[in-house]
Amino acid sequence: MKRIVIADDHEVVRSGLRAIVDTRSDWIVSGEASNGEQAVALTLETLPDIVIVDYSMPLMNGIEVSRRLRLMHLRTEVLILTMHESEELLTEAILAGVRGFLFKSDARKHLISAIEALLDGRPYFTSVLLEKLLHDYQANKQNRSDVPLSSREQSVVQLIAEGHTNRSIGAILKLSVKTVETHRAAAMRKLGMSSTAELVRYAIRKKLVSP
Repeated sequence: MKRIVIADDHEVVRSGLRAIVDTRSDWIVSGEASNGEQAVALTLETLPDIVIVDYSMPLMNGIEVSRRLRLMHLRTEVLILTMHESEELLTEAILAGVRGFLFKSDARKHLISAIEALLDGRPYFTSVLLEKLLHDYQANKQNRSDVPLSSREQSVVQLIAEGHTNRSIGAILKLSVKTVETHRAAAMRKLGMSSTAELVRYAIRKKLVSP
């Protein structure tokens, strides 16, 4: 039985999300929260597999909830729901360790798929936003993001975009942290980038993270 916490400051939204989750006999809602602090407390109390959290929450927004949970080294995955179509918001979420990002308007159709992906260890980002980013990228192809990366550099960039730390990337690829940092720096140098946020946006445009 997979456990799910739902966090949204509107009861009607929580009820709608619960109704969707309840269609699966192998999933159970282990708690509901109306603000970010409650979401963190409920997660610590019930240790769910997934926390579905609205980005715009009182006391602590969804991204800050993810940061708090990541610092606690919990295995709980975070699925952010939002009404905002923003590349910057998506990048901020990924850097905070969020591996699921879904528009509220898509929840009825895609919530099940998003939860299934996260439970299977795969990231899930709303396809509408990824398609927009790809369109923007294709419209501006004459930039250094066309520079090819080595297969190892691309793997490192993909894992960064999926929210992994240098240490966890090293464990996955069986590399030392220093070697991961070297590949990361090489990729940023080739692409003419100076921040992790730019690297994440590159990965999103290149569809190194899958919807």
